[in-house]
Amino acid sequence: MIDVLMPQLGESVAEGTVTKWLVREGDLVAREQRLLEVATDKADTEVPSPTAGRVVQIAAPEGAVVPKDGLLCRIDETATAGAEPPRPVSPAPAEPQAPKETNAEPAAQPLGSPSTRKLAREEGVDLSQVQGTGEHGRITHDDVRRVAHAAPAPAAPAAPAAPAAPPRPAAFVPAQPITAAPELAQLVQAGGGFVPPIPGVGFGAYKVPPYTPRPGDEVIPFSRRRRITADHMAYSKITSPHVVTVAEVDLQATTKLREQHKDRFKKEGVPLTFLAFICAATVRALRENPHLNARVLDNSFAVLKEINLGVAVDTPGGLIVPSIKHADQLSLRGIAAQIDDVATRARANKITADDLAGTTFTVSNPGLKGNLFGGAIISQPNVGILRMGEIKKRPVVVTRDGEDVIAIHPVMYMALSYDHRIVDGVLANSFLWRVADLLSRGEFEVG
Repeated sequence: MIDVLMPQLGESVAEGTVTKWLVREGDLVAREQRLLEVATDKADTEVPSPTAGRVVQIAAPEGAVVPKDGLLCRIDETATAGAEPPRPVSPAPAEPQAPKETNAEPAAQPLGSPSTRKLAREEGVDLSQVQGTGEHGRITHDDVRRVAHAAPAPAAPAAPAAPAAPPRPAAFVPAQPITAAPELAQLVQAGGGFVPPIPGVGFGAYKVPPYTPRPGDEVIPFSRRRRITADHMAYSKITSPHVVTVAEVDLQATTKLREQHKDRFKKEGVPLTFLAFICAATVRALRENPHLNARVLDNSFAVLKEINLGVAVDTPGGLIVPSIKHADQLSLRGIAAQIDDVATRARANKITADDLAGTTFTVSNPGLKGNLFGGAIISQPNVGILRMGEIKKRPVVVTRDGEDVIAIHPVMYMALSYDHRIVDGVLANSFLWRVADLLSRGEFEVG
């Protein structure tokens, strides 16, 4: 009998949620056949069978949160195609016995994602006491917050109270759980004076009109990835004071360099895109301005030695940001190859939790159908994100033979969003100027 255990899904991932079983008890499976799908806060993963045989027990139902090395299922590797699967036998009624210690596995944990369990710990909520309202009875963030912020039942008065004085204006009391960062919830609980708006409800005297379905409307439930993205973006905007600065970049020199080498790169299986040049310039600018490659701590900040460059990729399941590890140690060719690799695997749903972990700075590319420019939301816990705009031919003033002339060059606007808690305007402008300078000069070694 072979025990199939929850694998290590990433260096920072300690548990996963069983989202879908692809086999049933009694099924014969081949070695490396996909058994189930497992989700973490970072990526979705398929767990293959370590052996051929028959699935005799599924130990973790869909929705269960299973720790690393926890039991998922058992496979009888001696079973063959002609063998009958074992039939479950109902045990005969037994006489009541006194309880005794056993080595039986503990009861299934309450259904909830790793992020929900983390929130419950921060809020001091016992998940076993929470009624889940999500799919398959899963406990959601809102379920946890509803319990955390529930008002205690009023105690019965010992004696009739005297007539009450006219009520004083009260602070805003949320009608629904606060969908915000745990730090903000703690501020509210501690009477910190800040009460965030409540999505779908309002703030203070302002109330959001309720949604009334109309013919032709389509209500689309959040996918798991969309829910995580929404929570991340709301947390980032609340946590980091965003400032955006924009640079205009003349790409004439970089365009000529790309045209000289892109066909050779293509024959070697490496697409030489503008994104590769921008990432290479970003990495060099980060090394020269290291405080953009940092993260904020409680009362300090850490300047990070490793440069792991996140590259936003649009996939059928939504936007994800895999990272190119140690990007400052790669040549332009190496960066171009890594961009192609992570993008291809992301779109094929083959990305891993480690691919998504450890990003220190992000570059966002809106694609061919981009726009002039836009300020992206910082990917936490980074302190900056660089967003590309569309590349268009525009009239520019250039100097030739000592005279200014008008020429038509490919131009792009780039917008840097930065965290003003630790990044000042001088540093941000210095970093963005350097990225633009490298691209305008075309200063890249093309191997």
